[in-house]
Parts: sequence; structure tokens; C-alpha cells
Amino acid sequence: MRKIPVALVVLGLVTVGLTGCSLQNVSAADCSRTPVSEPDVMKLIDVTGDTDDAPKVDVYTPLHASSLGYQDVVTGDGTAITSDNQLMVMDVSLFSGATGEPIVATAYDGDLSRVSAPSQWATNFPGFDTALHCATAGSRIAVALSPDDMAADVATSFGLKDDDSVVAVLDIRKVYLASATGALQFNSGFGLPSVVRAPGGRPGITIPSGTPAPEDLVIQTLIKGDGDEVTGDEPVRVHYTGVVWGADESFDSTWDGQAASVTLDSVVPGFADAIKGQTVGSQVMVVIPPELGYKDQEKASIPANSTLVFVIDILGLDAVAPTTDQG
Repeated sequence: MRKIPVALVVLGLVTVGLTGCSLQNVSAADCSRTPVSEPDVMKLIDVTGDTDDAPKVDVYTPLHASSLGYQDVVTGDGTAITSDNQLMVMDVSLFSGATGEPIVATAYDGDLSRVSAPSQWATNFPGFDTALHCATAGSRIAVALSPDDMAADVATSFGLKDDDSVVAVLDIRKVYLASATGALQFNSGFGLPSVVRAPGGRPGITIPSGTPAPEDLVIQTLIKGDGDEVTGDEPVRVHYTGVVWGADESFDSTWDGQAASVTLDSVVPGFADAIKGQTVGSQVMVVIPPELGYKDQEKASIPANSTLVFVIDILGLDAVAPTTDQG
């Protein structure tokens, strides 16, 4: 089978956000999933093999799917995909519905640094949004794609006819949290910002009116997760919202797109102090005095000598990409 990196399989991976993906944002607690849809179609597809490796697929050909069908071949017990911008690592194999022959596949090399999101895959494979909805890390999913479930230029690049169907196998290696999840923590909030959360987890920050900013660094753990500890050895995936003390609007937020990957030396010292030693799943509020922020430097909409307030959701740790030994 011809193998190419995930970035080449997902031809539109760089067009983040330019998609009509309809994966609904739901909480993990509300996530429900039908293990098999369109059973009359899915019974024509047999997927075997170890989930660590590329699958072996037998198709009763020619297979013509008039609409998308999927089946959970293996159901993992990891984090569920509840948002179209939620980050994950996934291997994919595609097979011709007409002949059953392999078309293309990702590398299946165990590299967990190839992070993507359902919205990116759905740019070229709109049917993936349904197949991935509420799917969990560790799952293997067989998918029957109708011609309408693929972008026309992608089908053409694979040499498919207008009415050809495709069988896809999705192996979900890793799923990052969509938002902080854990135990709510009690904090004294006197004189400090208050935080509220939308149903999808996005925080809102209210700065107390007429109250002077603290002179020292303030770190409060609002939600305590039970995941791995942030040590600084690996990059950290976070959602964050930042507000200048005294301002009404945030100056920066990741919540309109994908979570950011940060290292402790890539952020201001107060931000690094806030997340170091925290655990995945936690939400942290930090009030950063100017000397641990941007000091006397003006940064875009941030005035010089500003006190900064961040609410940070710690969603996961990034794997470091393997290096190639050139010999």
C-alpha cells in the first residue's frame, strides 16, 4: 500500500477552519454514539488486524454507499471527541469501494506528534464528522464513504469515478481534552477576577471594577485534573483567554480555533509559573504583574506595564516528533 504522511493525505490540512463541518460540540458526559450505522452496507466490509498496524480490509465489491455508514470495529476507552476543533492523532487507510484495493494510508509508525482536528479532515472528507462524533481514543472505525462524503477534487486525485464509494478505516491514537475536566476547587475570590464557563467550557473573565491589581503573582487552580503533570519536558496543549486588568475585552483567546502548543520558555514567566506542576485536565487562573509579563513593553493591544489575567485549560502533553538518524 502506498503510504504518505498525514499532511499529504489531508490535502486541505492548512485550510484550518475553512470547512462546513457539522460535528456538534457536546460535553463528554452527554456524548452518545451508535456503534454501527447503515448495517446493510457495513456488513459488506470486514476489517481485521492489530490496531497498531495498518488494517486488513475485505470488501464485497463493488460496494456502492448511497450515504455514509460507519461501524466501531474496536471501541477504545480513552477521551471522546466532542468538538470539531478538538485535537487528536489518527491513522487513516483508504480503500476503493469498486475493487477493494488500497488507495492510500498514513504512516502507521507510532508517531503521536502528528496532531490534527476533525474539522481539518472534514475539509476533504465531510463524512468524517459523523464517523468521529463521540468516538474515543483507542477506537478503530470502519467507514463507508458515499461520493457526497468526499470533496470532488480529492476523489479526482485518487482516480475515482463520480459514483465511486470509498472505504476508510480510522484508527484514533490519541485525543486531547476539549476543555478542563476534573474536580472544582474552592478559592477565595476577594478582589480577584471571577470566571464563568459556557457549556462547551469556554471561560469568561470579569475583572472587579475599581479594584487595584494585585502587586504579586496570583495563581489559582479552578479545576484540578487527574492527568499527567506539566514538567516542561514536553510542549503543553492549552486553551487560554487573556485579559488586561481593567479592560472589558480579551486581548487574545484560543477558543475560536484550536488549542495552542506552548513550552515554558515560549510564554511570559508568569504564564509558565502558572502551568508548571499543574496536571492535564486542570483549569488555572493567573494574575501576572508587569515584571512577570511584558514589563514596560507595549504588545499590540496590551499597554506597557499591564497586569495580565489568563484562564488556562491544560488539555494534554504533546509528543515530541521523532528525529531521523542520518547516519
